[in-house]
Amino acid sequence: MNFWNYVARRLIGIIVVLLGVSLITFSISHLVPADPVAAALGERAREEQIEAFRKAYGLDRPVPEQYLVYMRGLFQGNLGNSIRTRRPVTQDLQEFFPATIELSIAALLIAIVLGVPAGIWSAVYRNRLPDHLVRIFSLVGGSLPIFWLALLMIGLFYDRLDWLPAGGRIDQFTPPPQTITGLYTVDSFLTGNMPALQSSLHHLILPAFVLGYFSTAVIARMMRSSMLEVLNQDYLRTARAKGLKERTVILRHGFRNALIPTLTIIGITFGSLLSGAVLTETIFSWPGLGRYATAAAIGLDFPAVMGVTLVAGIIFPLSNLFVDLSYAWLDPRIRHG
Repeated sequence: MNFWNYVARRLIGIIVVLLGVSLITFSISHLVPADPVAAALGERAREEQIEAFRKAYGLDRPVPEQYLVYMRGLFQGNLGNSIRTRRPVTQDLQEFFPATIELSIAALLIAIVLGVPAGIWSAVYRNRLPDHLVRIFSLVGGSLPIFWLALLMIGLFYDRLDWLPAGGRIDQFTPPPQTITGLYTVDSFLTGNMPALQSSLHHLILPAFVLGYFSTAVIARMMRSSMLEVLNQDYLRTARAKGLKERTVILRHGFRNALIPTLTIIGITFGSLLSGAVLTETIFSWPGLGRYATAAAIGLDFPAVMGVTLVAGIIFPLSNLFVDLSYAWLDPRIRHG
């Protein structure tokens, strides 16, 4: 029962965080010295059009009243209508969010597959050539701007080698798969649409690598640091004294204990990937939440900005909750309650 009490407390905490995020975001967005009506209708709009627009979106009311109306709709599952697209914000999020999820999951998988083994390799061969190579790789990954790396990858793999496409989620003349999850790769696989699967994977490689490279460097550094601490522990010396192979000692006994700090970084990384893919999505013309948020901010689309912010506000606490719950699986000594 203590476990479920712990989960319930964390979920209540997420609700409190969302309330705070909504209040801060709503206040800041309405303090911007610009008129969303002028951005939506243009400078040549007539006075009666402006008044009708303000009344339709509740912009003629005082800001505190606008916030209360927004919160009342939020508790009813209504995020309002987008000023820019003229559609419900929930509908826009359902359309754009799956693309960002697909890109973020692919980037995180790349970061884990490359970063975790690189960190272990670097720690095992400390101060030798493999360690120096991984540290240089991590230093470069943490220093390169995402937009520069994206342009470099496009110039090399699209312009020079013509191996991979430079933008979009799928080829222009390839019909998208039947929508089940909204993830093109998953839906293509589930429906057996091999042309769509091949095309969506080709389009996913470059943006996923660019988005995941920085995270790869962070995970590799954390894994190296954690492994270095674990490799000198007494229980590993005991395992070696029993005659276990070094590979078994490292992977079975050392890796699992060193993974706990790294798992924390992975959870934070996943949240940041989902909410921070703006540059990558813009450069690769990826129709995800990042591009939607950028267009909403430029167009002073307050309901859309609020919707994206709330999604980001949910992602980070849920990622942290999942990471905290996974600690008990890695280390049975950890109990929640």
